[in-house]
Amino acid sequence: MLLYLTTNGPVLEHDQQFFSLADHAWEELVNRDDLFSFLTFTTEHSPPLGVTRLPSPLLAPIGPRQEIWAAGVTYFRSRTARMEESQQSGGSDFYDKVYHADRPELFFKATPHRCVGHGQAMHLRRDSSWMVPEPELTVLLTRTGKIIGYTAGNDLSCRDIEGDNPLYLPQAKTFDRCAAIGPGIRIIEGLPAPQTAISIVIERDGKPVFTGATELSQMKKQLPALAQYLFRDNTFPHGCLLMSGTGTVPPNDFNLKAGDVVNITIDGVGTLSNKME
Repeated sequence: MLLYLTTNGPVLEHDQQFFSLADHAWEELVNRDDLFSFLTFTTEHSPPLGVTRLPSPLLAPIGPRQEIWAAGVTYFRSRTARMEESQQSGGSDFYDKVYHADRPELFFKATPHRCVGHGQAMHLRRDSSWMVPEPELTVLLTRTGKIIGYTAGNDLSCRDIEGDNPLYLPQAKTFDRCAAIGPGIRIIEGLPAPQTAISIVIERDGKPVFTGATELSQMKKQLPALAQYLFRDNTFPHGCLLMSGTGTVPPNDFNLKAGDVVNITIDGVGTLSNKME
């Protein structure tokens, strides 16, 4: 089941049929620990819309009082990239240590107004000369910390700013239109399968200039542990989303340019596509 947020409210897709959930507020829905069974009941007892495509434009699947957080250095490739970019500043050892530590790196990524959805443009920070997309499986957490779904996320990052000094991380990560999520959220019981594939294609002038892929099984840090640390002495009354880190990083000579299109595909979710500007 895929849950979308549209201009006319939540819409559920199941077995190639669409069901309106316009009577339910988004944050009300995504804070149900029993959401999978509730939506299953809905599809069995409600008539479908009788359309073959989403009936209204998509929005980013995030409520007005939710936050996006992110985990870093959860894949070996991310560890290596962070060590390389921060070598001159003397901060490379930090990333090796956090990769092997029990406590993960967790940081605030975006408020809803800094987030865009499928088909919307992301923003290249003007004071950065080395920016890359980070394709990440992003989990949806209820206010109790339960994982009830996942979607595709783009943790747009300024590698030069973070590499200059690890203390610049908030500036490297958080700015206008710095995060993209969507197109919809796969609602699940349990956890995403370890073999869930996460891939990226970056297009420039209509041609691929970088492709890469990994799968969830390559994560060193596990999703329940990331969620548990995020909720330690921290409350999310309206639920939240957590980007789980990237296992695919472009080479060091790659830099995003205005006009590039980033396509991130995750099994069970589909493709999140965003133009850079």
